[in-house]
Amino acid sequence: MEIKVNFLDNLRLEAKFDDFTVITDQPIRYKGDGSAPSPFDYFLASSALCAAYFVKVYCKARDISTDNIRLSQNNIVDPEDRYNQIFQIQVELPDDISDKDRQGILRSIERCTVKKVVQTGPEFKIETVANLDADANAMLMGQPDGSSNTFIPGKDLPLEQTIANMTALLADLGMKIEISSWRNIVPNVWSLHIRDAASPMCFTNGKGASKESALCSALGEFIERLNNNFFYNDQFFGLEIANSEFVHYPNEKWFALTEDDALPEGILDDYCLDIYNPDDELRGSHLIDTNSGNKERGICAIPYTRQSDGETVYFPSNLIENLFLSNGMSAGNNQQEAQVQCLSEILERAVKRQIIEDEIVLPDVPMEVLAKYPSILAGIQALEEQGFPILVKDASLGGQFPVMNVTLMNPKTGGVFASFGAHPSFEVALERSLTELMQGRSFEGLNDVPKPTFNSMAVSEPENFVEHFIDSTGVISWRFFSDKQDYEFCEWDFSGTSEEESSALFGILEGLGKEVYVAQLSDLGSSACRILVPDYSEVYPVEDLVWDNTNKALDYREDILNLHSLSDKQLADLVTRLEDSQLDNYTDIATLIGIVFDDNTVWGQLTIIELKILIYLALGEHEEALELVGEYLQFNDNTVKRGLFYQAMNCVLEVTLDDELALEDFIHSFNRMFGKEVMENVVGSVTGEVRFYGLTKTSMQLEGIEPHLRLIESYKKLHQARQANAGKVS
Repeated sequence: MEIKVNFLDNLRLEAKFDDFTVITDQPIRYKGDGSAPSPFDYFLASSALCAAYFVKVYCKARDISTDNIRLSQNNIVDPEDRYNQIFQIQVELPDDISDKDRQGILRSIERCTVKKVVQTGPEFKIETVANLDADANAMLMGQPDGSSNTFIPGKDLPLEQTIANMTALLADLGMKIEISSWRNIVPNVWSLHIRDAASPMCFTNGKGASKESALCSALGEFIERLNNNFFYNDQFFGLEIANSEFVHYPNEKWFALTEDDALPEGILDDYCLDIYNPDDELRGSHLIDTNSGNKERGICAIPYTRQSDGETVYFPSNLIENLFLSNGMSAGNNQQEAQVQCLSEILERAVKRQIIEDEIVLPDVPMEVLAKYPSILAGIQALEEQGFPILVKDASLGGQFPVMNVTLMNPKTGGVFASFGAHPSFEVALERSLTELMQGRSFEGLNDVPKPTFNSMAVSEPENFVEHFIDSTGVISWRFFSDKQDYEFCEWDFSGTSEEESSALFGILEGLGKEVYVAQLSDLGSSACRILVPDYSEVYPVEDLVWDNTNKALDYREDILNLHSLSDKQLADLVTRLEDSQLDNYTDIATLIGIVFDDNTVWGQLTIIELKILIYLALGEHEEALELVGEYLQFNDNTVKRGLFYQAMNCVLEVTLDDELALEDFIHSFNRMFGKEVMENVVGSVTGEVRFYGLTKTSMQLEGIEPHLRLIESYKKLHQARQANAGKVS
């Protein structure tokens, strides 16, 4: 994690990281102002707080109340060496906690991350640099020795060279990448989480059989998502980029909207129109770009090459963003390698969906076949030794597809987790199934996997597939575990050179009668691509283009960001549109309008129902506000502080709307119950003196919305690189 420090007045310092700011000072006896804890005080407190966190997690998982649990820490200093200290953590437990849980709580404290880092002994590297932002990959701890040459199946260059190429590309873009966590809880199964230090919303996970392959995986996914603008999906790019020469790519094409809102000529081809507009319900306005929101420019479309004949077809960026998520994106050492990865994932997800929805029973992989891959088998056996039965299955459907499956059963909870992997190589597909299973997960995390069901409708509903796509935590059928298999085991092999593998995978899709569309993305200096297979690789249903399109943000974004500047008439129009929209009251505003707010602010927690309440209060429509406050309190999922505000609001509105009651008769008791500050804001909101309590003023310029501004700055790095490369001859 990158922590940036600013020097304030006297001895005060300011540390900024993620969305947080921490102020430190020194005691007056050390010439400070005593206005905040010292850095060392924060260090001491971090250990105690970390220990308490693990106690809380243990108790919460077992429904043990922490009301009467107390924890303290004292640091005992060696009089002869003040750097030699004992951290004495004591925990007071009530008598009704069992001996088993007492031991469990003590063991949980032993897991404290701060304690383990201190005990291991962190290494400090202190140096001067010309520019803090220049060393873009200084935090990629664990990079391999550049003199080594480690080849693995599926990569055309050694891992070391691949990592070096990718880190150089990120450095050229000005992306400062940090590793925030590593996992390696079973042999030969590694995973990690990396992110952009300046914009932590840009992150990826990597997995592999070694540290190097996992790092390579994470960096590759990061680069593929940069090339495909995936980190910025659904998000507002800001007015500057919205009105720039291009929004997504220099070769994009804009189609003007027609007076009758029909689909403009030149968008998609007949094959795609039959799929995406079968009932002629799709309008041009449905395809306006969400990122720019630029209705005047019309529809932004990206050129794709039709694989069958090489013709160029323009796909609206809105359609891609709404239906495909990250499916069909990849980066590699060359275009063929990228295409193999891309096509493998498309086939994996489509076959996985078919298996889950049709409740297909797969054949087990014989032990003599697994024995050919001892490093994979070691990871499987380690999970078995931890008490998790593992099923290894051939998901090729009789040798048709290069797909494997590893399924974990958790007897402690009755849950199961089905992981799939694909690649032309049987071994690579099997390894990916296993590493995907454990990516970023602890043994405790495996307690959260869902239970199987005999309810076929629960298995086949579209939302279940979305859950499987996002993190493989969807539901699977009990029928999947039947001994009566639907296919015979096949030890398939589609492997060859990257070019041969790419051709073979394209051939599978051609055999299914599917048109394939490819965009080669090289304007950031890497080999990346996006492949679309209409009516096969979509994640969300096609109907979402009409009924749940992300560009509904354009109906509300400007008004909500300009909330404090709207007239009463404009506010009334906004709340009427929200009421008539049939949007879920508990949709968060950040998702609705595509803005990344700080989660720790009222904006970051704001939902449609709360926005309606605040607008009704600003308009003096107290009855409408009271009705929604009651609903809000019944289903409130906001902070305790915000909930208390609305509890007080409910009381004040009840009194205000009752002709027989007077607020002055209750204000003393209300002040004692809710606090004077809360009541001043509640009463002020009811009288109109306080408008939109807790919401800081902003506008379409996004002032004060630091997380989103950082996201835009991240995107501008890509935009500038594409602009610089646009005129170069490829």
